[in-house]
Amino acid sequence: MEVVRNKQVVLKWFVVGAPTEKDMEVREGKAELKVPQGCGGVLVKNLYLSCDPYMRARMRDNSSSYIPPFQPGSVIEGFGVAKVIDSDNENFSIGDYISGMTGWEEYSLITRVEHIKKIEKDDIPLSFHVGLLGMPGFTAYAGFYEVCAPKKGDYVFISAASGAVGQLVGQLAKIHGCYVVGSAGSKQKVDLLKHKLGFDDAFNYKDETDLSAALQRYFPKGIDIYFDNVGGKMLDAALLNMRLHGRVAVCGMVSLHSYTDTDGIHNLFTLVQKRIRMEGFLQSDYLHLFPNFVECVANYYRQGKIVYLEDIKEGLENAPAAFVGLFTGKNVGKQVVCVAKD
Repeated sequence: MEVVRNKQVVLKWFVVGAPTEKDMEVREGKAELKVPQGCGGVLVKNLYLSCDPYMRARMRDNSSSYIPPFQPGSVIEGFGVAKVIDSDNENFSIGDYISGMTGWEEYSLITRVEHIKKIEKDDIPLSFHVGLLGMPGFTAYAGFYEVCAPKKGDYVFISAASGAVGQLVGQLAKIHGCYVVGSAGSKQKVDLLKHKLGFDDAFNYKDETDLSAALQRYFPKGIDIYFDNVGGKMLDAALLNMRLHGRVAVCGMVSLHSYTDTDGIHNLFTLVQKRIRMEGFLQSDYLHLFPNFVECVANYYRQGKIVYLEDIKEGLENAPAAFVGLFTGKNVGKQVVCVAKD
């Protein structure tokens, strides 16, 4: 049985406050290139790994997250794209490509095959299956169409709009006939939103001393849909600028991931005054729609109706820095780590 080196990213301890590279360790492990008989699993060579903000919650002790926390000393896991190199499962063959939950390592033995699915290698980049056609893309699709309940002509605001989810929400909203404005954290990202992703307008929230006034400037008639990726002060400001019967889809709160205590939201009474519906959601609530999502978004991409921005870091050793960079806005587009070429 062949045994090979298996570089791995391990969580060193539970994290308090903002994650740092020192909270993770890149170590040299070993992998047997054979699936144990009877386990029903697959052995994969990881190609692309997804850096996602939700993973921060899994680094906390006694996490209240919707999925269990990582354990110190264990390999971090997340969404990835991989190639099957051995199989003990009739649904997966050697040479198949899969996407789903895998380890942050060069080779992974996956026994929970219900968390992976087979994908086709075609004209769409494989890396897109952890972004545009993966969990972030599906989050955008389900959140916009199912939670936001959009109507043509709606005024739509998206925070963290150049990120993995926000960039697709904005483009879907434009296709749907909405007016779309996004916020981001740099001039480069604002330019991408306006000139590459087709948003009607965008602004750098770091340049604004009064976020509510900024939103009033971009939405003088108010906001129908706020797709919230950051929470905190931006959510507070958006609530003041919502229109009657507005909808707020709470997708993430990346502004709060680095803090143990928060100041809270002050403008919740607007939910009553304006009869606003604010709803948190998980993409896993809508998995029955996944086939429709893949067909729809893949067709939009092939037709040139949407584009997708990726920020790819080469090498597993750069995964900790790539992940930490999510929380300071270093990534431009979907953050992906390339572990290996096909």
